[in-house]
Amino acid sequence: MMGNAEKFLHLINNPFKIRLFLFAKLPSAFFAGVRVLTADESKCIVTVPYKWFSKNPFRSTYFACLSMAAEMSTGVLAMTHLYKRDPAVSMLATKVNGDFNKKAIARTTFTCEDGMLIKQTIEAAIVSGEGKIITARSTGRNAAGEMVAQFDITWSFKAKTNPR
Repeated sequence: MMGNAEKFLHLINNPFKIRLFLFAKLPSAFFAGVRVLTADESKCIVTVPYKWFSKNPFRSTYFACLSMAAEMSTGVLAMTHLYKRDPAVSMLATKVNGDFNKKAIARTTFTCEDGMLIKQTIEAAIVSGEGKIITARSTGRNAAGEMVAQFDITWSFKAKTNPR
């Protein structure tokens, strides 16, 4: 029997279902070509292409599209650990910081490996009943393995209380 995290990962790793989700809930990411390559409980890999919809006038990938892919690589990990959670836990991106090292002129692949730290933060929020924050790092690389950009996404988690 699959746990909630496994059920969510089964959905996320299905190319058809993730595209349907993006089209319905995140259309800008869908049309920009942002795609989840793979995800597990500790790591998520997301790509964004350099194409007409994601480029800027300077012949590189628009920073907002890079940011979408980076945020998604961290957000998928959070959602993995929150899927059908009891008690429910709210999540909110509270800060995004990006450093750009190289012009993104082809597909950029973002990797976040902070899934277990995110899970620990969510567990701490549930146990304490207070909001907890974590800053997850996502690193974007080109096909040659060169770092294109690095983002630090700060997430806030708080267990929802049931009104009496």
